[in-house]
Amino acid sequence: MAIFYKILVFIHIFSAILGMGPGFVLSLIGKSAKTITELRHAYKVKNRVHIFVMIGGTLLLVSGLLMGAINTSLFRMGWYNVSLFLFLLALAIGPIVLSPISKPLKAKIEAHEGDEIPEEYIREGKRLVFYENIESFIFLVIIALMILKPF
Repeated sequence: MAIFYKILVFIHIFSAILGMGPGFVLSLIGKSAKTITELRHAYKVKNRVHIFVMIGGTLLLVSGLLMGAINTSLFRMGWYNVSLFLFLLALAIGPIVLSPISKPLKAKIEAHEGDEIPEEYIREGKRLVFYENIESFIFLVIIALMILKPF
């Protein structure tokens, strides 16, 4: 069982790098776009990068819960429970907050004629980045809790 646990720890750390690492740059990808064409390309890149975030995030959750199932004392650790809560909160931000902003935004970008970025996109884009940054901050807190295990 000890070897299986060590493998889970490896998968967990690897998944954090695979999933969270690219997640931190998602909000930066579209920032430098100056035209609709560049913005469309940025969204395609974001979608591709997001695949790594989803795979890594899923592996993080599964490996973390499996480690908790093997070492049940983790469920009595504050840092573990807070990390799990924050992770689930961050996962919920995607469909509850980010999708309702990004889906109409993507549709507007695809439908827009001309190459100038509309002012409406700039406002909504800033709102999207704001919530993406909140999510990134939550992930930074989770990483700090995982490393420091303060309580």
